[in-house]
This record gives sequence, structure tokens and C-alpha cells, in this order.
Amino acid sequence: MLKRVHSTRFFCAFYKKPLPLIAMKSHKLILGLFIFLFSISINAQAQSTEASGTINWMSWQQMIEAQKVERKKVFMDLYTDWCGWCKKMDASTFVDPTIVNYMNTNYYAVKLDAEQKGDIEFNGYKFVNPNPTGKRSTHQLAVSLLDGQLSYPSFVILDENISRQHIIKGFQQPEPLFGTLMFFKTNEFVRYQQYLDKQAQVKAAQQAQQAQTQETKTP
Repeated sequence: MLKRVHSTRFFCAFYKKPLPLIAMKSHKLILGLFIFLFSISINAQAQSTEASGTINWMSWQQMIEAQKVERKKVFMDLYTDWCGWCKKMDASTFVDPTIVNYMNTNYYAVKLDAEQKGDIEFNGYKFVNPNPTGKRSTHQLAVSLLDGQLSYPSFVILDENISRQHIIKGFQQPEPLFGTLMFFKTNEFVRYQQYLDKQAQVKAAQQAQQAQTQETKTP
């Protein structure tokens, strides 16, 4: 039986435990640096690529069905009909030959109208638009994917298990977007995760040492 989503914070497969605000900002800065450095290296090597000229966009349900045949990472474009920058992405970055070719080869590209009226069922939950006849009412799936931080355009990268890996905000030029796509497709993201894990271990060891030192000093 499907569960109806009622609140503004939902549990779903791509949901992960939120980081403390300071830690989250720090991780975003580190991730940004990783992607920036990676983008420089791959852009220096990038060659012009012929492509069909259009990204093979699909719906959420089409992506779920496609994953049953071949597992890929997912690039989601969350847009609205009234968003001017969303239309500019469609007319520029999303027709760039390098982006088109790399996206079609390595990702399932999903367009999601953040204010769509229809229900979406996933992971035992039914995501709905709480006010489908109202003006600018946001669909619950969009709210969940973006952690309630709604701005458009926004893009979300999911792994092959439909777990969220990254949220991208705002208009993207082709080169930085290409770097981000390659970063999460390749093992560079694994290295980044390993770096975070190592930093967490070091911090835990330091905290344990400090606690032990305080216990020793306590009379």
C-alpha cells in the first residue's frame, strides 16, 4: 500500500541525513573546489564532439523503467513554466554538442516540472501537488529532491540507486556543467567521498583524544 506524503520534509530513497549547517557549507566549498580543479583538467583535454543536438529527456517514470534495463546515473532538471533562466538553459547549454553527447551516453536525463499536477509514486510513497489548482503550488517530489530550498532552475544528480549525490543551483554554462557531469560519473566522486571519510575519522580521533585528556585532568 502506498503511503501519502503529508509534510514538507519527506523520507525517500534519495533522502540522506542532513549535515549541520556549518559542516554542510564546508563540504559544499570542498566539493566546489574538487569540481573546479577537475573541470580545469578535463576541459584542457576536451575535444569537440559531434552529437545529435538534443538531449534524450525522459519522465521520472520512464527513467525508473529504463533503470531496470540498464543502470545509469540520473541528471534531473527541475523547472517551471514561468522560469526564464530555465528556458535559457534549454536554448543554450542543453544544446551544446559536448553536453548533449556526454549526457546521452552517461546519464538518464529527466525533466521534472516542479509544479506539475499529476501524482508520482516511488519507493512506497505517493508524491502529490498539494494544491494542483492553485498558482505556483510545488510538487512534493520537487520539494523532497531540493530539501525544500526551491529556486529555478535547479538540477539534481542521482546515482544508479536513485540516491541523491548533488544539487546544482541556477543557470549553468556548458564548461562547468560538463565538469560536474564528468566529476560524478567518474571515480573522482569516490575520491571525494574517501576524503570526507578520512576527515571524519581524523576529527573523531581528535575528539576522543580531547575527551581522554579532560578525563585525565579531572581530579
